[in-house]
Amino acid sequence: MASSVLNLFKSCRPFTSIRFSSLPKSQFRSQFLFKPGKLTQPRRCFTALASLTDGGDSISGEKELWLHNTMSRKKELFKPKVDGKVGMYVCGVTAYDLSHIGHARVYVTFDVLLRYLKHLGYEVSYVRNFTDVDDKIIARANELGEDPISLSRRFCEEFNRDMEQLQCLDPSVQPRVSDHIPQIIDLIKQILDNGYAYKVDGDIYFSVDKLPTYGKLSGRKLEDNRAGERVAVDTRKKHPADFALWKAAKEGEPFWESPWGRGRPGWHIECSAMSAAYLGYSFDIHGGGMDLVFPHHENEIAQSCAACDSSNISYWIHNGFVTVDSEKMSKSLGNFFTIRQVIDLYHPLALRLFLMGTHYRSPINYSDFLLESASERIFYIYQTLHDCESVLGEKDSTHDNDSVPSDTLTTINTFRGEFIASMSDDLLTPVTLAAMSEPLKTINDLIHTRKGKKQARREESLKALETTIRDVLTILGLMPTSYSEVLVQLKEKALKRAGLKEEDVLQRVQERTDARKNKEYERSDAIRKDLASVGIALMDSPEGTTWRPAIPLALQEPVTTP
Repeated sequence: MASSVLNLFKSCRPFTSIRFSSLPKSQFRSQFLFKPGKLTQPRRCFTALASLTDGGDSISGEKELWLHNTMSRKKELFKPKVDGKVGMYVCGVTAYDLSHIGHARVYVTFDVLLRYLKHLGYEVSYVRNFTDVDDKIIARANELGEDPISLSRRFCEEFNRDMEQLQCLDPSVQPRVSDHIPQIIDLIKQILDNGYAYKVDGDIYFSVDKLPTYGKLSGRKLEDNRAGERVAVDTRKKHPADFALWKAAKEGEPFWESPWGRGRPGWHIECSAMSAAYLGYSFDIHGGGMDLVFPHHENEIAQSCAACDSSNISYWIHNGFVTVDSEKMSKSLGNFFTIRQVIDLYHPLALRLFLMGTHYRSPINYSDFLLESASERIFYIYQTLHDCESVLGEKDSTHDNDSVPSDTLTTINTFRGEFIASMSDDLLTPVTLAAMSEPLKTINDLIHTRKGKKQARREESLKALETTIRDVLTILGLMPTSYSEVLVQLKEKALKRAGLKEEDVLQRVQERTDARKNKEYERSDAIRKDLASVGIALMDSPEGTTWRPAIPLALQEPVTTP
């Protein structure tokens, strides 16, 4: 075990049962843990043509990262505990059903953070758990007549498929509760031995009034935590806000042996145990959705501090909700759309762009219009880059700064400056995406306008612009494997939403061409409008008429009231 990790435990009573060698090999590798020594500073690459993805600016250089810390309620300059390394834990899904786009927002948000930290040159140990032991899982399994652990593992696999579709990078490790029962039991023992918990009929409860700092993350006071309003009062508890660390076994539920009898973990204890197991009691970033601030993350802090008085997490980061009609999207409210439902009609990268189009801390309202807008925008981005690629062909693409015109260099450097400034300011992805407009416009001017086609060193400009945009898309997780392939996929999704096949569109295009030849302009316009109403835009050129996805007219037109 790395000495830097062991140092984090020196002032704490050890987990006597945490034996990393006993964990599943697929869930533990030495690179997940911090190792001593300083990171070699990556070379500076803020020259006009250097790639943004080959290491970014020096960690200790002029580019800084500011993150909003829920604990302090303000933006703070990011400084890791170990130079050049970052430990990040993000609460994962409770796996009993397909995940919805509220979940997608959480993991796209932290994937962007992960990617940007890597771009800055940090070595990131990213832990994201699966909850596979929970009341909801048990209820769903009983409903389906399935083993709870088996059901949960099936939905863990489905979740990973969704994340792959959204181009979220794999975490360093994805621990499951059921694989970490010994660690959870040892943590509960420590809390009991330190006097912060008590036993009642085989259950173990955390005693919140023993911890004076309880409520520091959420700002809630103990007197605000009242039972009996939404859940039944448990008169066995010493305080209404006390929460379960261990639950005695009940008929038909999975259980494990413990010093307190057969039972299973409470919800909150799992993340304290697994984050300590992989990152230590003291690490850099803990994240999740805003709904986890209280009680989950508040209780995590309480448990970890009760077990180890030097427990400390530097930055608590939370993303805003996805809403439907201004109400939080959630399974419990029944107003959710699964990721599968959305990407059946919209390309996964369009969904990712939609989620990044609003700052991660703000609520984002789900609507067909915004998804259509994201789909149209990402089609424009990839079409522009595909056209650029087509012009460049197989020609030599290696150029130095001196070969690129000064006005192109200005466009590139302005864009890069806006990218670094916005991303380093608490991940302002909407600003980054907006800043991409100018270099994309420049590419289109160079490709399609008479003046652009005549510009000196045009190919050098195109290559430099395409490389810069591609690097930014890679850092944002928006880079496809192939421009042409993703354009075909985007068109297929648009046809599906329109309820058409491509041969139907081509037939209408031919009918419109014939109408124009016969000077039947009203019929020609009607065909164009009919297609536009379902999101198919026609584009005329000397080479003929083509089509592309667009926002359906019905969604663009303002709603009028009588």
